[in-house]
Amino acid sequence: MIEFTLWDIVRHLLTGAAWTVGLSLLAFVSGGLVGLMILVARISPRPLGSRLAKGYIEFFQDTPLLMQLFLIFFGIGLLGFDISPFLTAALGLTLFTSAYLAEIWRGCVESIARGQWEAGESLALTRWQQMRFVILPQALRIAVPPTVGFSVQVVKGTAVTSIIGFMEITKTGSMISNATFRPLLVYGLVAAGYFIICFPLSALARRVERRLHGACSR
Repeated sequence: MIEFTLWDIVRHLLTGAAWTVGLSLLAFVSGGLVGLMILVARISPRPLGSRLAKGYIEFFQDTPLLMQLFLIFFGIGLLGFDISPFLTAALGLTLFTSAYLAEIWRGCVESIARGQWEAGESLALTRWQQMRFVILPQALRIAVPPTVGFSVQVVKGTAVTSIIGFMEITKTGSMISNATFRPLLVYGLVAAGYFIICFPLSALARRVERRLHGACSR
């Protein structure tokens, strides 16, 4: 058993937490960009693009994130290419996040009344111009709370990447627990770390939702 002081444990967990936050931000931003492209294809009037986007969303929503990470990590390895745990985690979480965000945003876009599309058509706007100037500004107000709320799921999803060896807070906690034989303390601190990261995001989502509902009621 290796002797770790409480500060040693906290210090190492803080390093793991930094990787968790960094991976979450990367996955959320890149997943948002990919998700926006999937959204455009999903609501496209062209059947092929819409079907492909729907299949993409259903695949990543209906399969476990762990399986997706294994497919990327070992599948690319079988093709003769080396891929690091970080790159696997970033790619896997990006694809996972993009599918969910695309579906969240699709629901927000489709909640806009059909009359708004017709108003854009009456002004001779193209479909892209209708989306940009009429639909998306309204859908954005609806999309902010669920989007911020989903960011909590992205943070918690990073814990799965410990299975492929990525050194985020869960993996760091596991290694420290194995070295110190103090699992209750270590995993208690890991849980506290996730709470400190996720609680402000949950509170922000609730606050934004209340403010938007208040603005709509006035």
